[in-house]
Amino acid sequence: MPSVAQTEISYPRTDFPADLECHPLLIVDYAKVAAGDEKEIDTLYSACTNLGFFYLKNFGFEDKLEPMFEMGKATFSLDKEELMPFEQGDSGMSAGYKFAGSTNVDAKGNVDTVQFINVAKDDALAYPEVRQRTYPPTVNDRMSTVTSFIRQSDNVLQKLMKVLEIRIGLPKGTLAALHKEGDISGSESRVILKSAPGQKGYVPEGVGEDGNPAAAIGAHTDFGVLSMLHGRGCGGLQVLPPGTSKWQYIRPLPGHAVCNVGDTLSVYSGNIFKSNIHRVVPPPPPQDKDERWSLVYFIRPGFDNPLRPLLDKSDIVKAHAEKDPAMKAMPKDQTAGSWFKRRIVNQRAANRKGPETWAASRGTEHTPQAA
Repeated sequence: MPSVAQTEISYPRTDFPADLECHPLLIVDYAKVAAGDEKEIDTLYSACTNLGFFYLKNFGFEDKLEPMFEMGKATFSLDKEELMPFEQGDSGMSAGYKFAGSTNVDAKGNVDTVQFINVAKDDALAYPEVRQRTYPPTVNDRMSTVTSFIRQSDNVLQKLMKVLEIRIGLPKGTLAALHKEGDISGSESRVILKSAPGQKGYVPEGVGEDGNPAAAIGAHTDFGVLSMLHGRGCGGLQVLPPGTSKWQYIRPLPGHAVCNVGDTLSVYSGNIFKSNIHRVVPPPPPQDKDERWSLVYFIRPGFDNPLRPLLDKSDIVKAHAEKDPAMKAMPKDQTAGSWFKRRIVNQRAANRKGPETWAASRGTEHTPQAA
């Protein structure tokens, strides 16, 4: 493999405001969960059945994060014409490069202000075999870094799934069987950059329907089972707690990932586990002049698996789903892949026909104020 030069990344020069009101999150110690600590698993279960968001510490691969950011920096340093052959496109592909301004963030038609480089788990673990798509040379040259990050992230989230399924009466291995290695899925790593004003790739926010700056990434629920987000001190992530209409920041906490439940885990559990709506807005002052770097791993089911509550696997799930109108209304013939593709296709700005296109991109969220 060719040598790979390190790249310098500009992280926030200023701290997240200490006096800014933020929504508190439970802290889960992964090392204790992995060791079978029932009290810690109780904390995890509580987080996933309420807000659906939590901090995760001691996950064990902190050294894998910086090389992933370096891969992103190298990739985003390429000229746009070098990146566009690897762009996601408008047909429902998530893996690849996404340029800032390519997706809608609201029903009004405002566009996003961030760029991504997504690498599919299928491609990373099979490299150099191509399972979904090819990637820029900056990714290929660092594929061992990407593979290691994906493997270890996947292992952590698989463990969380394993302990959670026991709590809702699912037979051991039920969720793992929906996430088998080798099955084409939407599982992927993502490096995200929101450029600072005056920098290459900067896209200014539009104006939202409330007159405030539009979101950098629109209000949404995640597509998959669990997401694991790593930042570098810059804020911008907000949640809309159930029963409220006020968006609240999530405070960046050094050494901790922010994890959350996604739609497919919510559906499989009959909505016992909550996939909560969230968005990314411009960082609060004084961080609004800084770059915002994020790194995520999403674990998602194999595309061919049906997406509906696992009624036949657990009496607990069945009892909960039968009382939940949203779960009872879930289409009977959808798959994890059709759910995934529908949402991506309808978020692409090129596919927009009107406000109804944004509505068609929605997941399990049912909050009118956030639509």
